[in-house]
Amino acid sequence: MRDIRTLLLSSELRQVAGEVARLFEDLDRAGPPDRPARGEECVPPLDVIETEGEVEVVLDVPGVGPSQIRVLVKNGIVIIVGEKLPSDANARAEASFHLVERSFGRFARAVQLSGAFDAGRAQARLSQGQLRVAIPKIADRRGQEIPVAVVEQDR
Repeated sequence: MRDIRTLLLSSELRQVAGEVARLFEDLDRAGPPDRPARGEECVPPLDVIETEGEVEVVLDVPGVGPSQIRVLVKNGIVIIVGEKLPSDANARAEASFHLVERSFGRFARAVQLSGAFDAGRAQARLSQGQLRVAIPKIADRRGQEIPVAVVEQDR
């Protein structure tokens, strides 16, 4: 992988904190009114895959629907924000859990890209619990000869 890094530290995430906050507000407006109280956070596993033609960010989000996810590309950073709601929200108060390994709550992941990308053609697809965000690369033209026609202009 070439110069693509995942931003995991809160200090690095602060660069895009305003966008993350805005995306969370958008999720709050779109979410169900009976959602459990906020406070929990989860960190879905993430892979970044680079091919000749694109970079793909893959996030495991089982049980999360498209209305619970927001994806934004800004200043070379892919921001993925969402919320994984517990499926057993009503049973929580009435049940005793013996083992809890699944995490629920809000998540925000950011991946810094380096190179030239066409964010306008980025696509996000959610299938079988995986979110795949594909961002096409733009051919690097630095160092190539590009002839520029010279035309005579009358004054």
